[in-house]
Amino acid sequence: MELGFETIGNATVICHDNGPVLVTDPWMDGAAYFGSWTLSHEVPEAQRDAIQRCQYVWLSHGHPDHLSMESLEKLRDRTLLVPNHFGNRIRDDLRGQGFNVHVLMDRTWTQLSPRIRVMCLPDMNQDAVLLVDVGGRLVINLNDAGDRGWGRYVRNIVSTYKESYLLALSGYGDADMINYFTEDGQRILPYAAQKNPVGRTIARQAEFYGARYFVPSSSMHKYQRADSVWASEYTTTLADYGRGFESRTCELLPAFIQRDFTKDSTTLINPKERVLVPVDPKEFGDDWSERLEADEAKALREYFKAIEHLGTAMDFLRFRVGGEDHVIEFHNRRFRRGVTFEVPRNSLMTAVRYQVFDDLLIGNFMKTTLHGDFGEGRLYPDFSPYVAKYADNGKARTRNELKTYFADYRNRDPVGFLRAKVEAHCVRPLQTQSAELLRTLLPADSAAFRAAKNTFWKVRRALL
Repeated sequence: MELGFETIGNATVICHDNGPVLVTDPWMDGAAYFGSWTLSHEVPEAQRDAIQRCQYVWLSHGHPDHLSMESLEKLRDRTLLVPNHFGNRIRDDLRGQGFNVHVLMDRTWTQLSPRIRVMCLPDMNQDAVLLVDVGGRLVINLNDAGDRGWGRYVRNIVSTYKESYLLALSGYGDADMINYFTEDGQRILPYAAQKNPVGRTIARQAEFYGARYFVPSSSMHKYQRADSVWASEYTTTLADYGRGFESRTCELLPAFIQRDFTKDSTTLINPKERVLVPVDPKEFGDDWSERLEADEAKALREYFKAIEHLGTAMDFLRFRVGGEDHVIEFHNRRFRRGVTFEVPRNSLMTAVRYQVFDDLLIGNFMKTTLHGDFGEGRLYPDFSPYVAKYADNGKARTRNELKTYFADYRNRDPVGFLRAKVEAHCVRPLQTQSAELLRTLLPADSAAFRAAKNTFWKVRRALL
């Protein structure tokens, strides 16, 4: 391909300028989240070859379906491009393993070839957006990132391009912790069980950013562990993305395509869908009957005790490993609000050792029970971001470290930071409460419900 891009795998984009130049989040082989996830489709040889010939590799964030070490081993002599995140964990970890890593400065165009340039926008959630200008067309790679202050900036840039392509995480919602249980041991049906038409949401999202085309991305996985395969019911198939998609300004494209700008053509890539047989967790080192050793229980306690915010937000954490409970108490006189995690020993201690607790949450084989009032957000905002984003990835565990962490992102973009706070504390709660109220009053497929949702997106755009 002389000029254009291809999409393949889970979140992989290959950009061409007289040959392959840039690949994003290459995941070609191996599993993710302690073996829980695997690719939904094979990566064809043509795309594998293109990936291997790219000079630059961009990595959006640290999740293993985006930063696959097994795949990066095949790209050791390439230049890895990473976001400028507070803590520089990805940069330091990869350099420590001998990779050539270049940090992209915020909101600055970097020329990679005569007709390809990129701009990276990191955010305080340790996610990042990549804007790729390919010969005057714009690829907006949101991957897993939600608008945390940069939305208006991105929209302004998109408005300067006649042709733009939005790629973003989309689907029913299994790409997060959904393995929740009641205190009497009954599984709580996830929001994904409602199977609300995916197309409606992505149409509104594309319109929000002003993109001309939407390409499904960052959602192409399957569950393969025998203890997580239950979640397969809530994954999103390729056919699901078109359900409910209606837009006057945006067109939905297939997930796997070659977009040739020189020929002005779009060619469908038809990778083979993977047929899976559930894999015993022991194949990934997890024996649910194994108990923690004394030194492991101590390391577990120290890991969570170091995250000071947890002590202000809850009373205890309980880890049930091999049928034995390990309780981390934050308040001896109060025992009302806490979380029980039932999890196999090997994955738990690996997550603690390498500070990747989010991998346990997203793998959806760890069972989670909430005690007390956590609200609709459940592990958000008091657990997941403080553990997985700020502490593990941002290296900010104490109150003072968090002040420095947030100050860094605020100083980069004061107005955007304020918008992110408004989004988190006002817009999102209002969205959740309004949606729940509307569902009790109106059928989800009704015209009135759709009109109300459209109104919300318009208000959100005006505010943010």
